[in-house]
Amino acid sequence: MTTNHSARVGRAPDDRPEDERNRGDRGGERVPDRDGDDPSELVGEALELGYPTTEEPVAEVERIDLPAGEITALVGPNGSGKSTLLKALARQLEPDAGSVSLDGVHVETFGNKAFARRLGLLAQENEAPGGISVEELVYHGRYPHRSFFDAVDEEDEAAVDRAISLAGVEHLRDESVANLSGGQKQLAWIAMVLAQQTDVLLLDEPTNHLDLHHQLRVMDVVETINDEHGVTVGVVLHDVAQAARYADNLVALKEGSVYDWGPPGEVVTDQLLEEVFGVSATVGFGEYGPTIVPHEPLEE
Repeated sequence: MTTNHSARVGRAPDDRPEDERNRGDRGGERVPDRDGDDPSELVGEALELGYPTTEEPVAEVERIDLPAGEITALVGPNGSGKSTLLKALARQLEPDAGSVSLDGVHVETFGNKAFARRLGLLAQENEAPGGISVEELVYHGRYPHRSFFDAVDEEDEAAVDRAISLAGVEHLRDESVANLSGGQKQLAWIAMVLAQQTDVLLLDEPTNHLDLHHQLRVMDVVETINDEHGVTVGVVLHDVAQAARYADNLVALKEGSVYDWGPPGEVVTDQLLEEVFGVSATVGFGEYGPTIVPHEPLEE
């Protein structure tokens, strides 16, 4: 039942000189900022992805679409290529072949800051400078909108206040990031990415290592920015049931290729869990979408 489908994302590295890439970063670059309030879509096509240490591609994806204004979750077992694919979509990994486009424009044509004004990425591992407060961290999210010598203005202040409010960390504004719990830190990092005010947001396993309460807090924030602000979201998740609960679309990966994609109610099946995740399970349907009752691991 292997099908190649679509989801939207991406951009490739920009090898122009730094001064050319960042020319006019408060205003126009070679690719102008997007006008209008319509959500954006991200598309990768004919992608072959690998690393210098690997002889064979880690992932080969005919097409992946992150539909505009929707949440798309990438799921699959460890080593299936989820994070590698997300890096390519976020222009953190240059494809060996293929391309990534944002609203029909190849991502390699964007300057660094212009791209950061359009797409935000929350990586799997993040480390804040020592002693920095939550508010100071969130202000770092404003870097695509300012030059090095620009003072903070009212627009920056409003964006930071909005991001802190959306992430629900107002009570932590003056706290040192180093003193926060794992879940609180993740919400603070999400606030920083929200301060970029992008219309596409990619998150790599944002609920990893969090307790259930903070997993749901993080995913509720993701759902809110999508529902209320039309942000296009691509998120890598390990928990298939959680992905099905929050996402409009699932992309299931197996051994570096797309096994299936579509609405959670169509993708999450007993067969998917058996063939992709190697478990015997029963899939049911509840108020919040598919439910999964695992039975036992299958022989490899």
